[in-house]
Amino acid sequence: MEGIALTGLLAKAAGEFHSRRALSVPGKLEITHARLRDLIDSAAAYLVSSGVRPADVVALTFPNTVEFVIMFLAVIRARAVAAPLNSAYTQEEFEFYLSDSESKVLITNSEGNAAAEAAAAKLQIPHATAALPDPAGPVQISLPRRPDSIADSVSAIINEPADVALFLHTSGTTSRPKGVPLTQLNLAASVNNIRSVYRLTETDSTVIVLPLFHVHGLLAGLLSSLASGAAVTLPASGRFSASTFWSDMRASAATWYTAVPTIHQILLDRHSTRPEPDYPKLRFIRSCSASLAPSILSRLEEAFGAPVLEAYAMTEASHLMSSNPLPEDGPHKPGSVGRPVGQEMAVLDEKGARQPAHVPGEVCIRGSNVTKGYKNNPEANESAFKFEWFHTGDVGFMDSDGFLHLVGRIKELINRGGEKISPIEVDAVLLSHPDVAQAVAFGVPDDKYGEEINCAVILREGAKLEEEEVSRYCRKNLAAFKAPKKVFITDSLPKTATGKIQRRIVAEHFLALAEAPKVGA
Repeated sequence: MEGIALTGLLAKAAGEFHSRRALSVPGKLEITHARLRDLIDSAAAYLVSSGVRPADVVALTFPNTVEFVIMFLAVIRARAVAAPLNSAYTQEEFEFYLSDSESKVLITNSEGNAAAEAAAAKLQIPHATAALPDPAGPVQISLPRRPDSIADSVSAIINEPADVALFLHTSGTTSRPKGVPLTQLNLAASVNNIRSVYRLTETDSTVIVLPLFHVHGLLAGLLSSLASGAAVTLPASGRFSASTFWSDMRASAATWYTAVPTIHQILLDRHSTRPEPDYPKLRFIRSCSASLAPSILSRLEEAFGAPVLEAYAMTEASHLMSSNPLPEDGPHKPGSVGRPVGQEMAVLDEKGARQPAHVPGEVCIRGSNVTKGYKNNPEANESAFKFEWFHTGDVGFMDSDGFLHLVGRIKELINRGGEKISPIEVDAVLLSHPDVAQAVAFGVPDDKYGEEINCAVILREGAKLEEEEVSRYCRKNLAAFKAPKKVFITDSLPKTATGKIQRRIVAEHFLALAEAPKVGA
């Protein structure tokens, strides 16, 4: 395992399955594994000729397009570090992520991204575009080449397993988002784990429904497929669309897909009102990134005629940690996130002792897929890597069959449809409003997203502010998915006996208020 690099896995697959379909966009283009490798190598050579050096961080903000896939893999091939960013971020958010990652250049599609470009300009980071107007290539990159460069080959570049290849952020509960560097080895190990548990081969095909700036879509959907010689379809719109999903699945002869529970729910809702004339025969459906209710799992299996396998993953583990098995490998358990895959997993108590079956504790892991530590964050690393294990912050227990059941989170992250949101970050925006004296954001149960964000605010004395004004302020200063759905303006916040504010107690208090019957109703 120590000698494996992600680029090596991809090169091997491209050599073995060179003429098979690798990437397609319905009605637009289709690219083989060999052609994709050539496009990646050409773009990597261009990046090197324009001055991108090993370990340089290259920020990428794109929809789910072929250009993103090529540029992401080209950055890695050039021994640089890819830092994909959510295109919905505000300028302030882009400034933080670009600065914290120490990005050397920002690359977008030809349409650009105003907020990202403004942030890059403020930080004096060059901005470039990448476009593939002709599938025959090459990708047109707007970076100027260095006068002394040779841009015809990347054959001399050797990707090392220890090279940092991907840089992502994970939101913290008590501090700013934490930077997570992932190496070629981390990514290769995770890809192999995913391929193994789902038995992915060159005969498989999937449609990407999740954003590729997250490890879920990137590792489980895209990279594991490409490393298997399998095929990946990207929606023509660059994002998930329930109206075209099944036609894309049929057109690409898809054998599986992976999604968050929110998307599964959207597909079920559409099925109940506008069912397809026929559904493709799938090997399996995968669910990850948030808890899937057993009732939803059952409805999915009934509606789409395929086993639904719930999995457990996180950024620091390069995605996959555990999964329910395929039917040929044993039964899957609704309500469980399955058995550990390709790594050690233990449920530990506060002193680092393993808990017996059915006794809850903190879920901890170790393996080649796990990051070596957060960037420039010794305090977080000290707490995350105690007892020679990585601590997930999640509470769970193992049953007598070795299946993991999650029962809660130590961390206070709000999990909205797989998007992990730090309430501390939302608090900070609320408190930056001149009329807000106190504020607390919290998660509440939601049928569609699993959890939704609410907040409670106390106004400064004499201030007059309506809920909609608070909501508008949040939407202006936060990405849309982070903005609270409901705002409570109040005179006081419930506290513990010691005077502390606990989000769980605040959430229970305001949920009770919202659900209380109105007088005269």
